[in-house]
Amino acid sequence: MLKSLKMLAEDLREKARWNYQDDSLPSIVKVLSTDGTLAMVLYRLMQGSRELGLSPLEMVFNKLNSAFGNAVIGRGADFGPGFVLFHSNGVVINKSVRGGSNIHLHHEVTIGSDEAGNAPILGSNIDIGAGAKIIGRVTIGDDARVGANAVVVHDVPAGATVVGIPAKPVRQRTTTSPLAKGGEESVGSPDPKADPPIG
Repeated sequence: MLKSLKMLAEDLREKARWNYQDDSLPSIVKVLSTDGTLAMVLYRLMQGSRELGLSPLEMVFNKLNSAFGNAVIGRGADFGPGFVLFHSNGVVINKSVRGGSNIHLHHEVTIGSDEAGNAPILGSNIDIGAGAKIIGRVTIGDDARVGANAVVVHDVPAGATVVGIPAKPVRQRTTTSPLAKGGEESVGSPDPKADPPIG
């Protein structure tokens, strides 16, 4: 449980940095009253209960998130620190999804499995726009951005911005990720936050 609570603290700091460009205590307190934060808290409590082997409590937090957090996050979904829900309404995440650190989700995002039960794997420093769908055995590389309402059914390279149905790359940024291909010239900013939000 301690590990999950430490990650929750980093989730709140990351959301404060994004919303207020500051992760001081007053900014973190403000974040506690913003939309989506309850779902983040309930997710980490569910994750912590799973770590302790408390399946009934894990299920309680899962159901509370569906009822009060407006998000369906499957038991077993695993994200690193910096997991941020800006608006949790309509967010659905399969129990088998795995993600790195600093993953930002906007409202009505679906990250789900295919008919064979294969679920996406997400890298770190990823922003997923409102209404986006990521389905099946796909990998989203570090520093990638998924546009609003995009439907992702193929792997997304590190540093890429993808949009459309099915989603296709429209921009490639330089990234330090080992998943990126060396020698590519960036056609955008190397700083993902320099691009306008896509949610």
